[in-house]
Amino acid sequence: MADHSTPPSPRTTAAVEDYLERISELIRRKGYARVVDIAAELKISQASVTTMVQRLDAEGLVKYEKYRGMVLTGAGEEVAQRIAHRHELLTHFLRHLGLDESVIARDVEGMEHHVSTETFAALEKLNRYLEEHPEVTRQMKDRP
Repeated sequence: MADHSTPPSPRTTAAVEDYLERISELIRRKGYARVVDIAAELKISQASVTTMVQRLDAEGLVKYEKYRGMVLTGAGEEVAQRIAHRHELLTHFLRHLGLDESVIARDVEGMEHHVSTETFAALEKLNRYLEEHPEVTRQMKDRP
């Protein structure tokens, strides 16, 4: 009997996720993503970016044409959307805790790549509960 379930998301590293997240943001913001733009955003050399983009192309996550830029493939877009969702949820969750935005931004960048699927699902439930019960967030913020 054939398996008709959805194939699992590609396994990725934090570095791959960072690149896909940046590429997606650039495309959304500017309409395109080029090596020079990614290098500027990540504050790394264009040569390093080129190497990674070629790897992402070989893995089927982007379609890259030298000197022209790149687009995300379906698989690349799926990973970018997943990491954007994680980023957004973790940001909202940490805001419930009353943390400074600079702390939130720094912590989310590290957490988004290292939270297990199970923990992320639990955080989604807790975040939903806190949004439905703002009085709980107010009580937490009022306590020392």
